[in-house]
Amino acid sequence: MSKESSWKRFWEGVRNEVPLLIGVAPFGMIYGVIALEAGLSPLQAQAMSVVVFAGSAQFMTVQLLAGMTPALVVILTGFVVNLRHLLYSASVAPWLQGLSSFWKALLAYLLTDEAYAVSIVNYRHNGQRLGEHWFFLGAGLALWATWQTSTAVGILLGRFVPDTWGLDFALPLTFIALVVPSLRHAADRLTAVVAGGMAVLLVGLPYKLGLILASLVAIGVGLVWERRR
Repeated sequence: MSKESSWKRFWEGVRNEVPLLIGVAPFGMIYGVIALEAGLSPLQAQAMSVVVFAGSAQFMTVQLLAGMTPALVVILTGFVVNLRHLLYSASVAPWLQGLSSFWKALLAYLLTDEAYAVSIVNYRHNGQRLGEHWFFLGAGLALWATWQTSTAVGILLGRFVPDTWGLDFALPLTFIALVVPSLRHAADRLTAVVAGGMAVLLVGLPYKLGLILASLVAIGVGLVWERRR
């Protein structure tokens, strides 16, 4: 594949990702603010965006760190929150079989909710056509650059945001907006209801362990329901 064609697919990936970046930018800014409120230094907050690069896990981590949660619980919670990436990886793996280890590692790092949503649609439309990984790269890098920039803006503005604004409440609202449209099947809706109910019932457990237990129970109920059907 020519260099010109590769860059063309790259920029097509960027353009397809742009509509989703409108929602990502304020999310990253809120993370930057909350990270400072949780006691992280500006360097630590930005480094987490670079190394972890997973919005939901970063929000959860800073909240747990603010509560002086043991490291093992923080790691376990982050693992559970990001389990969905295993499904994303399994979904795109057939399209990436012919790539080198370098490309697979790079795209694995850039695999996020929004990058996956755009790239899997492209793969299903175009198949395993030569050079489609450049589309994936464009979508992933567009999101990465937006997340890093918005995090930095949030960190810079964080010191000027009053604590009374309660920006941490924006996190559950954002996830509700992301999750509700995807609840298309009975198993999805049942899993969501069980997860929410269990999280409320177990809210008193220390170190936010109720969230982990609620997730595991809800996933189990959803699987049992789907198998019976």
